[in-house]
Amino acid sequence: TACVNAALIEQAVVNLLDNAIKYSEPGRTVRIAAAREHDSAVITVRDEGAGIATEHLPRIFERFYRVDKGRSRDMGGTGLGLAIVKHIALVHGGGVGVASTPGQGSIFTITLPLAGPAPRPRAG
Repeated sequence: TACVNAALIEQAVVNLLDNAIKYSEPGRTVRIAAAREHDSAVITVRDEGAGIATEHLPRIFERFYRVDKGRSRDMGGTGLGLAIVKHIALVHGGGVGVASTPGQGSIFTITLPLAGPAPRPRAG
């Protein structure tokens, strides 16, 4: 079990889904998945969009950073969506990641720590 603020996690996932749809051509697939990996819950959003060049990846979660400044402005982007995702993950003790190949798409990951087992009542 992950102890989370559900509304914030929903906002983070919606931000990732919105970007995946916005930056993918019509007819392309966007996938979302959640899994347990060791002591973490991992949420991934995978798209088949244009991908992100390697030089942009280290800064992609910075506030106001845009890979394609003209296109983002035309689509109404503020450059805050991924920074918000990162902040939400950090508030929960987790983190974010991205892997991308230009021309093939991107995979964004939110990792959240899982809570330990619930304390058992003492027999007595």
